[in-house]
Amino acid sequence: MARLTVNGVARDVDVEPDTPLLWVIREQLGLTGTKYGCGVAACGACTVMVDGEALRSCSLPVSAFNEKQKIVTIEALSPDGSHPLQKAWAALDVPQCGYCQSGQLMAAAALLAKTPKPSDAEIEAAMTNICRCGTYNRIRDGIKQAAGIAI
Repeated sequence: MARLTVNGVARDVDVEPDTPLLWVIREQLGLTGTKYGCGVAACGACTVMVDGEALRSCSLPVSAFNEKQKIVTIEALSPDGSHPLQKAWAALDVPQCGYCQSGQLMAAAALLAKTPKPSDAEIEAAMTNICRCGTYNRIRDGIKQAAGIAI
């Protein structure tokens, strides 16, 4: 049994301690916005924020977390799509196939929370998620637009 705080709600989950956080989020809590990509923390499709840090949930066991830590998934970034990143993503048509975009948005949100006006180098360093469609330029532009930086 684990007790986690996900999207502001404390939840008990009955899983093995080595169950990856991703599967708890998707299968136990029914929050399917966080995606499975590679399973080895390389692609970032499974990115969530934990206490403001972008973490890849596919490779972290649920036993690594406690209820005091604030786990945020894409569902809570902004329930009505009004987060500046979500608005920028829509305005710039950032997604192509869209599969990686929830992870991209969570990584970008963590970046902007720490660095409200990131440079191109800071964006490049923080955004290590993989996009099979190659939307990297639009992702960078979306981050800059959300930050109020000229594109």
